Amino acid sequence: MINLGIIGYGNWGPKLVRNFMAVDLCTVKKVADQRKERLSLISSHYPAIESVQLNDDILNDPGIDAVVISTPIYTHYEIARKALGQGKHVLLEKPMTSNTDQALKLIELAGEKQKVLMVDHTLLYAGAVQKIKELIDGGETGKLNYFDSTRMNLGLFQPDINVLWDLAAHDISVLNFLINEKPYSVHSTGKCHTGNGVENIGYMTINYQSGLIAHFNCSWISPVKRRVILIGGDKKMIFFNDLEPAEKIRVYDCGYKYALNDKKYDIKVDYRTGDVYIPKISHKEALSTMAADFVNAIMKGTTPVSNHISGLEVMRILEASDNSMKNCGREVVLNHL
Repeated sequence: MINLGIIGYGNWGPKLVRNFMAVDLCTVKKVADQRKERLSLISSHYPAIESVQLNDDILNDPGIDAVVISTPIYTHYEIARKALGQGKHVLLEKPMTSNTDQALKLIELAGEKQKVLMVDHTLLYAGAVQKIKELIDGGETGKLNYFDSTRMNLGLFQPDINVLWDLAAHDISVLNFLINEKPYSVHSTGKCHTGNGVENIGYMTINYQSGLIAHFNCSWISPVKRRVILIGGDKKMIFFNDLEPAEKIRVYDCGYKYALNDKKYDIKVDYRTGDVYIPKISHKEALSTMAADFVNAIMKGTTPVSNHISGLEVMRILEASDNSMKNCGREVVLNHL
């Protein structure tokens, strides 16, 4: 039995508690939050779980095997470092830490302590994303040409990270999961409209040496909520709408062929439009699959889908994005492990 402690009971905390409580051979022993009103909610909904105000009540408890950290990103490194130092497995909410230097130190410490260090990129466990990977790996789409993501809503403004760190992180993790190629470079632009220097609207482009291009459009100031990804291959194209309750994926059997003539600008294009079909996908809650993956990694030594290396790669892209944004959209070439 894995005894779990969860630090942070904000918007995501209740979902984490519910899903981990449902995992076999796992129980949530303690939940920590500094706010008394949040602790009251824990006690009313889960009287068997001990609610505490101090993180150390979890970190120093020898009866707790693993810690889930769901707090503001700037706190992740210190809490995770203490947890690993106490010999506990760690699951971090995304993004992993405030910078890659911190992430690398945690990875090194987890290796020394032989503990699981995992990042919760929940979307990787969604049935729709798993199906898209199956289609791409099976050659259904052919060679990929583009990945276009739009993720926007009105709020929730974050105080310590910009909109790309908050929203694009989801779809960057999906992109890395689907594409068996390391990105070459990044360029980004964004604007802050709140006077605190934190960009609330942002645009990022990721380039690949194969010619694949990925674009991300993120906003906290949109009057409509959108979470869509369009993936274009030279055989078929996939449209993923995460807000669609049932038919999340549509596969379009369409494309084009072109021929260049000797004359400049003379190009002939033939378009092909075929059927549209909706694949059957699993509708199991992604967070429950993520929770089970963490527990299995601890108990069976398996490698999680959303492991620390995938979390680190997302952060490398986000840091390059910040660098580009501060330099008026200048292209930044990526360095990988």
